Amino acid sequence: MSALHITREFRFEGAHALTHYDGKCRHIHGHSYRLMVTVTGEPSLVPEDPKSGMIMDFNDLKQIVTRHVLEPLDHSLMLRKDAPLARELAESYDNVIIFDFQPTCEQLVRYIAGILEPVITPPNRLCRVRLYETPTSYAEWVK
Repeated sequence: MSALHITREFRFEGAHALTHYDGKCRHIHGHSYRLMVTVTGEPSLVPEDPKSGMIMDFNDLKQIVTRHVLEPLDHSLMLRKDAPLARELAESYDNVIIFDFQPTCEQLVRYIAGILEPVITPPNRLCRVRLYETPTSYAEWVK
């Protein structure tokens, strides 16, 4: 069975530290993240529908991802709740996000998918989220 998908690419800047990690990434460091969001569905076949022929308008997908993901995460510092000074940093700066999980690429892509899945409305559905932490390394959530 074949399926149709649309994908839109986004970019954002972010910093994180991996608490208790045994390598360089235990230090606060930044990434130029590249995010790819894929939606599956069937194109509208209603001739008078302004979105006829589309699974979803790319601009609608952009607005959803911008509002729910990019605005909160762009230029943020992402820390696990037990990171040293996490509470103090969050109280002093409005762009510090404290998670219950280690902010690895794998956990961040799961987090992003969890945000987007309920806001992609039927008959469409979120089917893939890919987050590049570097140009050659990514984590991927697939439904």
